[in-house]
Amino acid sequence: MPRHRLLRLPALEIRQGDRRIYAFGVDGKQLHDFAAVSRVHRDDGELGGYQRPEVLSHVKAIRRYLESDGAILPNAIVVAFDDRVTFEPTGRHPHGSPEARHGYLKVPIRSDMEDPDKPAWVVDGQQRSAAIRDADIEGFHVAAVGFIAQNEEEQRSQFILVNSTKPLPKGLIHELLPDTQGQLPPAYLRRKLPAYLMIRLNSDVDSPFHRLIDTPTMATGYIKDNSVLKMIENSLYEGALYQYRDSATGTGDDEQMLLHLKEFWRAVQDQWPIEWTLPPRKSRLTHGVGIQSLGYVMDAVTDGVPAAEIPGLELRGMLSGLSEVTAWMDGSWQLSPGEERRWNGLQNTPQDVRLLTNLLLRSIRTSGGSYGTK
Repeated sequence: MPRHRLLRLPALEIRQGDRRIYAFGVDGKQLHDFAAVSRVHRDDGELGGYQRPEVLSHVKAIRRYLESDGAILPNAIVVAFDDRVTFEPTGRHPHGSPEARHGYLKVPIRSDMEDPDKPAWVVDGQQRSAAIRDADIEGFHVAAVGFIAQNEEEQRSQFILVNSTKPLPKGLIHELLPDTQGQLPPAYLRRKLPAYLMIRLNSDVDSPFHRLIDTPTMATGYIKDNSVLKMIENSLYEGALYQYRDSATGTGDDEQMLLHLKEFWRAVQDQWPIEWTLPPRKSRLTHGVGIQSLGYVMDAVTDGVPAAEIPGLELRGMLSGLSEVTAWMDGSWQLSPGEERRWNGLQNTPQDVRLLTNLLLRSIRTSGGSYGTK
């Protein structure tokens, strides 16, 4: 039979506005009895978790340090509790301060708990907690700070905010943003809608990008997430997708945005089916320079055109004409008079994106291609 017990942790409750945080100490070996590391994943397109995968080399380095003499970890581990965890005050205030009071955190533990059932999640300190768990030591007490979160969306928000001053992998941030609630830094807010559209492009089965974008939950993808994000962001703020956007709120008709993107990029996929299936080192079509340049082409030829009318633009004929000047897999790019590059000589730099975009748009104008109505 599974054993149930209630862990009582001496803690200091500190008031921060309308919220409470709890400073406490705990044996790091005991931490994983009630706190899980929630790694980011997707189940049928739904986001779960929010943590990066454990960095094994970092964990090993911390573990070696912990097993040495005089080891100390002064930084607090941050955990998010669910509402099963409660605080029992003793009524005492340190030094008479009304903003803080002593008491006990009451944490329920069951011997057969799997990670999804545990009442706490590690928001910051994943590698440190893993190193303590694996270290060949009897115990190691650590400082911890906890808060009671209303839901997993709030946990994701706190995770991003806690890690916003650290080199958090951008791909992980992009994966988390669409499902994150609460206040976020302005730079992250700007990318929230583009990140949502990118995730949908990657997960929708009718999308030409289906499972092709490299993200933390789609490691087999070969198109860089940042390349797709830049393409979408450029279009949202200055291009064809702007027509669906509410500039006052930063939101908009995301379904029409998605339809617009799918219609154009499906035409790209149909025009260059082989090039679309190859990774960037073998095809500049799926390279950042190709994705961004064709994004500008999309903006030029579909600006002001509703998504439902895009099939009537005969995009395939226009893209077919571009085949005369493109060198996605072999040959050379004749970028301008005196400017020639080998097919893989173009890089994902602003200058090369501009050169390729100008080449493609010149070709469209020369061939008599029409632009979308303003």
